[in-house]
Amino acid sequence: MNAAAGLRSLYISAARRPPRGYDFLVPCLAQGHSRTRHASIVSSSAPPSTEPNSEALNSTSSAKRRRPLTPEQKQFLDGALRVNQAGELAATLIYTAQTPPIVKAHPHLRPLMQHMYDQEAGHFSTFNHLLARHRVRPTAMYPLWKLAATALGWSTAVMGREAAMACTEAVETEIGGHYNGQVRVLLGWVKEMEERGEEVGEEVRELVGQLKRIRDEELEHLDHAVEQDAKSAGGYGLLTN
Repeated sequence: MNAAAGLRSLYISAARRPPRGYDFLVPCLAQGHSRTRHASIVSSSAPPSTEPNSEALNSTSSAKRRRPLTPEQKQFLDGALRVNQAGELAATLIYTAQTPPIVKAHPHLRPLMQHMYDQEAGHFSTFNHLLARHRVRPTAMYPLWKLAATALGWSTAVMGREAAMACTEAVETEIGGHYNGQVRVLLGWVKEMEERGEEVGEEVRELVGQLKRIRDEELEHLDHAVEQDAKSAGGYGLLTN
C-alpha cells in the first residue's frame, strides 16, 4: 500500500467543492454553519475612497476601510481549509487504527502515540472551527477518507512498528508539503499588500501563524517516525513514494 500516493489522491478529491446535492454526506459540522456567525477573511486595510463622516472620525481617527479577499484568493483559501480539515481527519483516524496493535506489541510507545494523536486532534479541531467560521463546505468525500485512513493505519500497524512509522513519515511529509505551499502563498499576499502600502488584515497574519505551528508539529511527527526506524521497514520505498 503506497501511503503517500493514497493521501495525495485523497487531497485532490477533498479540494473540490462538494456539490449541494451531496450535503447528506457532510458531517454535523455543516449543520452548525447556520448557527455560526459568518466571518469574511480580510486581506488588508486600504484608505477609503470617500471622506469619512464626522461620526466615524469621532469614533476613531485611525479607522480604515477593510479590503476583502479577491474571488481568486477566497477560492484558494476555501480549498486549502477544506483539504486541511480532511487531512487532519485522516491523520486522527490513522493514529486511532495504529495505536492498539502498536501499543500491544510495544507498550513503551503508548506516550508517543498518544502525543501524536492529541496534536492531530487539536489540528482537526482548529480546522473545524475555521470551516464553520468562514462557512466553507467540508469535503463530500468523508466516507472515502474514513475508510481509506482507517485501512491504511490498521494495515501498516499489523505489518509492524517500522511499517507504521514509515506510514507516518510518508503522511507527514505529504501534509508538511501542503502546509509549506499554503504558507508561501499567504506570505506572498502579505508581501504584495505591504509593497502597496496596505495594512495586512489580522486574520491573514493569524492564519499564517496557525499554519506554521501546525506544519511544525507535523514535521515533529515525521522526526519521531524516523527515530523509530521508519526507514528500516520492509517495502519502505513502496510505503513512502
